[in-house]
Amino acid sequence: MRVLIPISFQSRLGLVLMAGFIAFGFTISNTDGRTAALWVVGGLFGFILQRSRLCFASAFRDLFLFGSGHNMKGIIVGLAISSLGFAAVMHWILPNTSTPSLPSEAHIFPAGISVLIGGILFGLGMVLSGGCVSGTLYRIAEGYVASWITLIGILIGLSALTLTWNWWWDTVISNEPTIWLPNLADGKFGYTGGLALTLLLLIVVFIAITFVESKTGIFTPKISKKQSPNLTFASRIKGSIDLIFKNGWPITIGGVALGGLGVFAYTIHMPLGVTGELMRISHTAMDVLGVNIPQLNGLSDLPGCTGLNEGPGLLTHSFAITVGLFFGALIGALLSGEWRPRIPKKHITARISQSLVGGIFMGYAAGLAIGCTIGAFFSAIPSLSLSGWIFGFSLGLGAYIGTKIIRRIG
Repeated sequence: MRVLIPISFQSRLGLVLMAGFIAFGFTISNTDGRTAALWVVGGLFGFILQRSRLCFASAFRDLFLFGSGHNMKGIIVGLAISSLGFAAVMHWILPNTSTPSLPSEAHIFPAGISVLIGGILFGLGMVLSGGCVSGTLYRIAEGYVASWITLIGILIGLSALTLTWNWWWDTVISNEPTIWLPNLADGKFGYTGGLALTLLLLIVVFIAITFVESKTGIFTPKISKKQSPNLTFASRIKGSIDLIFKNGWPITIGGVALGGLGVFAYTIHMPLGVTGELMRISHTAMDVLGVNIPQLNGLSDLPGCTGLNEGPGLLTHSFAITVGLFFGALIGALLSGEWRPRIPKKHITARISQSLVGGIFMGYAAGLAIGCTIGAFFSAIPSLSLSGWIFGFSLGLGAYIGTKIIRRIG
């Protein structure tokens, strides 16, 4: 029996791109299986973000602007999934928490004023620009022109941070404590205590968001589309395909998928993060422009999204995740028929300015906090690092300030 399923031009392009993406992964696997695996992780990363519209910027912004915590709840579910998985991986890497050692590659950063300032600047920047760093990348893949401006701003911000990093390190960061929850009470807190505290805090935040929604009267109605019965084999196959590639995913499904993917990425080598590769790109741009890059004190000894611990060459692990994210999102946009050039139609100068300034703030902040909403938040809290909670709290402060600003400027 011949089954005919109509395929649009965009979907055909998406299928071709998917085939090329997979072929490139196979090519990489001939020399470096781990990088090939992270290439697939990056593609799934972008696909999940694009299909579920999982956006950290809107999660924080909508909470203050509209009193809606729908997106934030999806992120909290993802954090809970990641925390459970990360605890298992870290226990496998470092069973004894009473030693001064930390599990390798976990996003456990100095916890102090640097991450607080970084979070505030990042939260402000992502609200102004309309997307965080990972959100900027997947929106570029969807055709958003303003997101290209945001990306330029991010690279400028990362370059500015590079030129001022040594001051931050010598004056502030080198004097800040690195607090890993399982290390508390001389290691007696352990993974059980660290994980229990993390999950308890996530539950408290979830309840607090629900309380805010109850005060504002916000609720998310279930919208059921009228569907004709899928009786034929072809219609059933098409319906199953559409669930994955055409229809938007519930935000909770996106959070669960991203949380699970983060755990998988860590088992391969490292947690999710995108800032490191962008920092490498900013350094390349500085070299081309003849800007002297100073020796960056202490940065190579830190985990996370520094992009400095992988050596030379193009096909690094951070490249695989970051560039893979872009192509995964592009494949998702094409297969769903959602790709199109999106140019601001009103207040173009103001929109471009917002995108650029917001990007600069985010770039500088991501460099300072050694990660963005992915590396310093979504991968740091599951790493049971206090810095992740400080960054998350300060993201909220920055987003609150950002909503006040965008209300004023319209």
